[in-house]
Amino acid sequence: MTGEKAPSTMRSLERSIDVLEVLKSAGRPLRLAEVASLTDLHIATAQRILSVLESRNRVERDEFGYRAGVNLIFGANAYLTTSPLVAAARPVLQELAERTGLTASLFVRTGWHRAVVARVDGTRPIHYQLPIGARLPLHLGAGKTLAASMSAEEFAAFVASADLSSDATGNPVQPEALRADLEVIRQQGFQVARNERQIGSMSISAPVRRLKDRETVGAVTIGAAVEDVSQSDVENLSIEVRRAAAAIRVP
Repeated sequence: MTGEKAPSTMRSLERSIDVLEVLKSAGRPLRLAEVASLTDLHIATAQRILSVLESRNRVERDEFGYRAGVNLIFGANAYLTTSPLVAAARPVLQELAERTGLTASLFVRTGWHRAVVARVDGTRPIHYQLPIGARLPLHLGAGKTLAASMSAEEFAAFVASADLSSDATGNPVQPEALRADLEVIRQQGFQVARNERQIGSMSISAPVRRLKDRETVGAVTIGAAVEDVSQSDVENLSIEVRRAAAAIRVP
């Protein structure tokens, strides 16, 4: 009997996660019919899942529809306070921000996206908000430093299924150009991006690698307004970023 219930239980869990994913991605409240359509669920099934999640404060509802609930914050806080990567990065980012005067951040990859999980502002902070936990593209800006670790097979899957939207200047992102950018990042060990995700901004990033297998587990980035960093500054700043990335020791 237990064996018969397990698949059904796992499917219910997967469906609940699917519902939470669409609510997190939407950026606005969703009607029941929208949730059902986006998750490919029968409307009655979607309603049952939403009711359970609402009872546990993982989902909230008002006259505009359903949205992510406050209890999801507790899960995010648990990650930020228990992650060995985040713990190891915090003092390194603090020193990097002090040495450069620029905003220092740590990004991690999740699927075809990335999120900033730690950030320290410098004396010249970036001119726009970069919220902790915001879903950001993997093919623009510092995301390329994370994408550079993809195998050829994974890159093909990424190009086939991800939304390769245009950069901030409106230039379309072409797969072959992206592939070439990733190869440059692999060869030089860091990345410089200008006006890719945000007009008027630039960043320098380097990969954080796990000690035991050298797998990329994050990216250290300094961000600034384009006018705050001259071309002659890039070489020294890239050394600082690479040094910081190497100083984050993750087993």
